[in-house]
Amino acid sequence: MTITISTKNISLDDSLRVFIEDKIGGLDHLIGNGDGQARVEIGKPSEHHRSGDVFSAEVNLVLGGKLLRATCTHEDLRNAITDVKDELQVQIKKFKEKRTDLSRQPKE
Repeated sequence: MTITISTKNISLDDSLRVFIEDKIGGLDHLIGNGDGQARVEIGKPSEHHRSGDVFSAEVNLVLGGKLLRATCTHEDLRNAITDVKDELQVQIKKFKEKRTDLSRQPKE
């Protein structure tokens, strides 16, 4: 799986890059053949919040011609990335089950 990381209103350091590649790259075992392309965008939606820092994470995964998209906002960036990974994991499982169910249907 190829992972492209972009940031908004924050800087990307090596430890954060490794964390993202571990979390999102860990979904590769669900995809199977490694034929996915993931575009990850992390950052702050705006610079001035009254309640403190709010971080967002968004992943767009192209898998078999379909686009799977997951977003999350959280007060901690690493928790937002983990929540996005969990949401995307559910979507991938649902997508794969749908594909197997369609192939099992009788042909007319």
